[in-house]
Amino acid sequence: MVLEGVPTDLFIGGVWRGSDDGSRFDVSDPATGDVLTSVANGTVADGMAAVAAAHAAAPAWAATPPRQRGEILRKAFELMLEQAGQIARLMTAENGKALPDARGEVLYAAEFFRWFSEEAVRLNGSISTAPAGTNRILVVHQPVGVSVLVTPWNFPAAMATRKIGPALAAGCPVILKPASETPLTALLMAKLLAEAGVPDGVVNVVPSTRSGKVVGAMLADPRVRKLSFTGSTEVGRVLLKQAAENIVKCSMELGGNAPFVVFADADLDAAIAGAMIAKMRNGGEACTAANRFYVQAPIADEFARRLAEKMGALRMGAGAETGTELGPLVNASTRDKVDALVKGTVAAGATVLIGGEPAAGPGYFYPPTVLTGVPEGAPVLVEEIFGPVAPVVAFDTEEQAIRLANQTEYGLVSYVYTGDLARGLRVAEAIESGMVGINRGIVSDPAAPFGGVKQSGIGREGGHDGLLEFTESKYIAANW
Repeated sequence: MVLEGVPTDLFIGGVWRGSDDGSRFDVSDPATGDVLTSVANGTVADGMAAVAAAHAAAPAWAATPPRQRGEILRKAFELMLEQAGQIARLMTAENGKALPDARGEVLYAAEFFRWFSEEAVRLNGSISTAPAGTNRILVVHQPVGVSVLVTPWNFPAAMATRKIGPALAAGCPVILKPASETPLTALLMAKLLAEAGVPDGVVNVVPSTRSGKVVGAMLADPRVRKLSFTGSTEVGRVLLKQAAENIVKCSMELGGNAPFVVFADADLDAAIAGAMIAKMRNGGEACTAANRFYVQAPIADEFARRLAEKMGALRMGAGAETGTELGPLVNASTRDKVDALVKGTVAAGATVLIGGEPAAGPGYFYPPTVLTGVPEGAPVLVEEIFGPVAPVVAFDTEEQAIRLANQTEYGLVSYVYTGDLARGLRVAEAIESGMVGINRGIVSDPAAPFGGVKQSGIGREGGHDGLLEFTESKYIAANW
């Protein structure tokens, strides 16, 4: 049974408990709309209890030897691999993603525990002599303190481990507030971390449908010193304003509107294969998903035709079914938003090659959709789609491609396909995004700094940068 052994209560101070007011909320299967189970619905009081538990655990965890912290994370990595099958099936049940995508996420998510188990012992400081020769400059990195982690529903395991891993490696206790659509994976992660040896109070998980009130109350508590959020730019702006009251250190991984630029000299087979990964990974429900396809005019029609063939061949169905390559969207509102973006773009003059209409229920399915003749300013070019929709726009010159790629408030990731490496590097430098894939349809890696510019966020996750996000640098002036 996919839910066997999966906790459904809050995890605070090492104890599984119901919510302060006894309330619960349902978790549903997006493929059918059926209720899977109910989960304790955290209150403001529960959030404060989690802050108190984390604050009490902070001194001992910060003083725990780095090697010991690393070994606990390494054990968590091993437990994730041992339980990979159940974790994948659980994500498919509550998120809807196809099982192959879920299996891939488990491996990706586990790697954050392995990477940061190794980074825990590499929180190195520095020593130098002041230019005037008056003193030594010692710099040490200390844990920032109690950290609130807010994660989205699209990658319920990976977004949790990408935050928990560096926080624990740096010596910080955490309170995880998972998305209300996918709390079960987060609760299973808490159980797994406890089995790995994380002390009571170091990891706390508070699912809640009252996200704004609970997170807002935690940010107003002076014991909270760090916020790490992955989600929409709109919500990120609200949280930044709240965090400003107590000058809470923030990491924000926000919305994306990734351009996928294909020049006429590109290997078209490789570009199509990369487009399928960049667009259809997780069914398009990813902040890194290719959102706008800019293809040089001589090959634009062929690219669109071949992409439509590939996308149209995907088998759509319930994520847990054998052979499913595209599952449902996470909920009705997400499906309806995708449909509205497509219809608004068609009304603006675009042509539908395939798809274009939501599938009949039950479940929240939207078929692979390719649009051509998409005019500048069309809805699908302006807003993040978060679904299996690919708008294709022809361009003529390199300068035009760069202008179109940068014509957005977002700047998370970009993709460039070309047979000319010099051009690829030149365009990569000119595009305004925190990450660029050259002739690659995927860029995410636990060992690399993940994050964006402009309205796509602040700070980085992954790599050594991700560890430093959970620290404060202290300068000590000394003579000897």
